[in-house]
Amino acid sequence: MKSQLMFFLFTLLMVTNACEPKNTAKSSGSDTLQLNNGEKWEVNEEMMPYLKGMQGALLSYDVAEGDYTMLAETLHGYNKKLIKSCTMDGKSHDQLHVWLHPYLELTDALSKAKTADDAAQIVLKIKSSFETFNQHFQ
Repeated sequence: MKSQLMFFLFTLLMVTNACEPKNTAKSSGSDTLQLNNGEKWEVNEEMMPYLKGMQGALLSYDVAEGDYTMLAETLHGYNKKLIKSCTMDGKSHDQLHVWLHPYLELTDALSKAKTADDAAQIVLKIKSSFETFNQHFQ
């Protein structure tokens, strides 16, 4: 449990420090996910394989038969690679973080789930998170 907490704190630190906007403009500070003038935001191509991998892991996961601890480990592995590959900046970067922070909290909650029923509810929320992602990013 202590190692899971350390991993979560490390991931949060990486997201907030290593993936800062590269320009000098101030962040909008908005915590509401929005479209880019009615269009989806672009995600850099270096990050897309990890996002697609996360979605693939979720799509192939069978709630009734799946090992949720293994799914949590898989998602955490993709999370690390996603964060490391971040070169985005500007509003698209800020908007990605509006989506990413709650997603990271959900994957952390999945790794801490005590029962399969709890995990199943969290998996549904993670899948819903990706529906939101697909509505706002490409």
